[in-house]
Amino acid sequence: MEFDWSDPPFNPKDSPTLREIEESFEDPLGIRMIPDSGRFAKESRAFSLGRTLTGRGIFNVFRSDGKRVRVIGSRQMTEEEDYFYSRKVSEWTS
Repeated sequence: MEFDWSDPPFNPKDSPTLREIEESFEDPLGIRMIPDSGRFAKESRAFSLGRTLTGRGIFNVFRSDGKRVRVIGSRQMTEEEDYFYSRKVSEWTS
């Protein structure tokens, strides 16, 4: 997967590092969701939940053309997102 890091539309100082973001996309148990909101569907945005190699949970908003990923926003998972991620991983691995 190739990432487009040219002029990121978010402040990398206030979010996870670019390496952590890439690691969250490489998480084999990561979750990618297509929103059901018309607002996000029009803008072709999707969401992902994934963990870094150190176990940090990352939430991303991104666009992709199937070859390149453009991350629009990224932050640490909230408690609810972390619970959702853990529950889904538990369902898939049991």
